[in-house]
Amino acid sequence: MASIIKNKCVLVTGATAGIGRSLARAIRDLPSRPTVIVTGRRQARLDELTKEGFETFKFDMDSQPAKVEAFAGSLVEKYPELDAVILNAGVQYQSDFTKPESLDLSAISSEFNINYLAVVSMIKAFLPHLIRIGVQRPALIVPVTSVLAMTPLPSVSNYCATKAALHSLSFSLRAQMENAKANVHVLEIMPPLVESELHEAQGITEAMSKHWLPLDQFTNTVMDGLKEGKVAITAGVATSVYERFEKDKESYQNLLA
Repeated sequence: MASIIKNKCVLVTGATAGIGRSLARAIRDLPSRPTVIVTGRRQARLDELTKEGFETFKFDMDSQPAKVEAFAGSLVEKYPELDAVILNAGVQYQSDFTKPESLDLSAISSEFNINYLAVVSMIKAFLPHLIRIGVQRPALIVPVTSVLAMTPLPSVSNYCATKAALHSLSFSLRAQMENAKANVHVLEIMPPLVESELHEAQGITEAMSKHWLPLDQFTNTVMDGLKEGKVAITAGVATSVYERFEKDKESYQNLLA
């Protein structure tokens, strides 16, 4: 079983707030006391996390693949025991296609790059090292997608598309690693609406704050899934949505068989 309790060194991207920071703290506090490396864009937040005992690096996921490759290389050189990568960094913007003149293609491009292309670049950059680690012990790749990968929310249409792409990639990556017997395990975290700063860009409404899952409750559920080594880690309403999604997918695959 691939379990976070067996990992020695864990990287969490986008960890200066919200889900990323909460998970980083929970992983740091595991009885095994792994080294936890966190990245983010806000230096002041990183400085705070340094004081908490984290290894911190300022890194913008909206970077070119060459910069991602260089970052991964330097990180692996400094932390050769790195054996788990949690890919949490992401942004969310509104996009209204009924008003095409209002669409900001640069924002759409940046959202797609940060939420998907940069994650793919990270996976590619870290995989050679994780495959080598897998010869000795289980290694983890943990993309953070969303319940919106399965049930899109029209107001954040491009965000949903990026998470759907990452969900699909996670499934295929897992299958490839399993077929290759690489001992690199892909565990996907699929949050519902969670208490987080992620939603500040479009404004936090009263309805959102009433219905989102409290961050501590979400973190506890996700940590249980990471400890268990579940390939699909869900919480709140995302659990029932995922179960329906998987049932429909299985029915469709049976039709094609």
